[in-house]
Amino acid sequence: MTAPHAAPHAGPDGDAPDLGAWEAHGDGPAHALLAHLAGLRDRVAALAEGRAAGDPTADDPLRGLYLSDEAVRHLLRTWPADGPEADGAAPPHPPADGPAGPDDRLVRLARRAGLTEWDTAVLLIALAPDVDRTFEPLYGYLNDDVSRRRATVGLALDLCGVPAHTPAARARLHASAPLRALGLLEVEEPERPFLSRSLRVPDRLTGHLLGDDTPDAALLGRLHPMPSPLPAGPDTEDFAHRLADRLRDGPLTVYLREQREGDGLAALAAALHAAGLDALRCSDPEDHVPELLREARLGGRAVVVSGLPERPGPLLRALTAATDVTVLLADPRPYDPHWSPDDPLVLDAPGRPAGGASAWRAALGTDADGFDLAATVAPYRLGGDRVQRAARTARALAAFDGGPVTADHVRRAARRQSASGLERHARRIRPAVDWRDLVLPEGPLAQLRELALRARHRDRVLGDWRLSAGGGRGRGVLGLFAGESGTGKTLSAEVVAADLGLDLYVVQLSSIVDKYVGETEKNLERIFTEADRTDAVLLFDEADAVFGKRSEVKDSHDRYANMESAYLLQRLESFDGIALLTTNLRANIDEAFTRRLDLVVDFPFPDAGQRLALWRHGLTHVPSADGIDPAPLARDFELAGGSIRSAVVTAAYLAAGRGDPVTADDLLEGARREYRKAGRLVPGEAVW
Repeated sequence: MTAPHAAPHAGPDGDAPDLGAWEAHGDGPAHALLAHLAGLRDRVAALAEGRAAGDPTADDPLRGLYLSDEAVRHLLRTWPADGPEADGAAPPHPPADGPAGPDDRLVRLARRAGLTEWDTAVLLIALAPDVDRTFEPLYGYLNDDVSRRRATVGLALDLCGVPAHTPAARARLHASAPLRALGLLEVEEPERPFLSRSLRVPDRLTGHLLGDDTPDAALLGRLHPMPSPLPAGPDTEDFAHRLADRLRDGPLTVYLREQREGDGLAALAAALHAAGLDALRCSDPEDHVPELLREARLGGRAVVVSGLPERPGPLLRALTAATDVTVLLADPRPYDPHWSPDDPLVLDAPGRPAGGASAWRAALGTDADGFDLAATVAPYRLGGDRVQRAARTARALAAFDGGPVTADHVRRAARRQSASGLERHARRIRPAVDWRDLVLPEGPLAQLRELALRARHRDRVLGDWRLSAGGGRGRGVLGLFAGESGTGKTLSAEVVAADLGLDLYVVQLSSIVDKYVGETEKNLERIFTEADRTDAVLLFDEADAVFGKRSEVKDSHDRYANMESAYLLQRLESFDGIALLTTNLRANIDEAFTRRLDLVVDFPFPDAGQRLALWRHGLTHVPSADGIDPAPLARDFELAGGSIRSAVVTAAYLAAGRGDPVTADDLLEGARREYRKAGRLVPGEAVW
């Protein structure tokens, strides 16, 4: 088989390359590179003939394996080498001149990387043995060592016609020079004298010049496709076009601060699409920045990094130093000038349009025709490629269930995309209840439905209709549930979360309250920050512990307690999520907190009619004896909803132990036990 001329094409089945295409196709990147090597071969032949003409050991079969006295005298007679003085001399032309064709990747790379003609010639000299093995013995001969079959610094200078003592030429091979600084050339064997050090072109560069676009092996698993641009609102579209205009002007580094995870990536995808630029999106590139930048240079692409490491300084310094590559960064943290001496262009990412139904419809297509998509996705604030990933997950769930995509599939898929670190600080509850499980008067029930309504339409009302209070206040929904224990506060929070299609996270006060000054605030900040970026309902059960009234300062404890309350007041105003607080005594909550709440829902103690409804609701799925009537229990036992449920559970265990349905006596015993637990006098029992 002759030398390859173009990259192989896939075979008929698409699973194996058609090797015959190497010979059948006479153009392409490989052919263009071989044309350059043809010119280099002439230079090598001329240099070899010149050396053989005056070398007394040219015909010695062992030449290169030893150095005779005669050879030493010959080297002394011919030193120093003839040639023009190098200081200020123009570099030689590369082996192949003329305009670059569409497949001439070497010349195109030289132009993008700012390489001189001399740099390009040295690069071609170094990669020749990796493309055409006939260069190996020639290089061994010219190196006077048959075992050294790669070009050396000295050989490259000789082939370019530059004396070895030329400072300007030697400087082009230093670590700070473009060839090495851009990762295009490696000078090996630092222990050897400079002229005898080997030159090597990275395998990835050789593959690229031959037409192979497989990314560097060091980046496998770290590169991800850019999300497809989704329908955007006016703000996002205007931002994308302005950034696209700036990207067309030339390489730059942009730091995009996003308020919501994914918004920055979505804005960058729209800007790159508008600018007609390709990009490499990389995760965790900190240890492989040189390979990432080289990959970007080879393809003339931008670098996109969404979500920086905890200590972003080293990464930003390495990326911002690459002034020839467009680098786009997105992160929720404000940019810190200490991270890098070269400041990027710092911008704020535009937020997702209210509701986001257009993006979901674009991702789901006709699969969204069977339900009210806008109402289903209103509570979710997914950005970037999360909507597309959620759409794929919803389709997979529907296929597993053997039916069309439903609202439930979309909700489950969206919750999975909202991966949360809240479980480190809160207990996760996946709601399994609905409005039918609430037995409440009409007033509190209407307020709870309004709370869910606010959560769905907050972006439209506070954002599109510009009813936000300003002053850096967030778009959070805050509610307080006040009432005696067992009146349904926690259950109501779960029902609201279920109606919104969100998970409920119950904050564990033991994990946030700390005896050391300032630690409680730090723990709360972690929770609020995580909740801001998560689609979930946050529940502070027994909120009196952290949202209690401020007191007069009499000692240091009062002072620090008031500082904690002041922090909470400020943090609630900037909160963007959904937070619910419960308390057994509304008077314990500081009035400054209640002023910042959207709704305060009072849960009254149930009257006899509501207690009867609670008894009947608790027995809905429990096997019961015929004619059982909980009305006397509802009349005689003043129990809250939680206690009624416990009484039904007790009765169910008694009946299960006998293997019979629940009887009226079982229910009576359950009610009596709840009274005894509370230390109350049981109706009908004698007092001794």
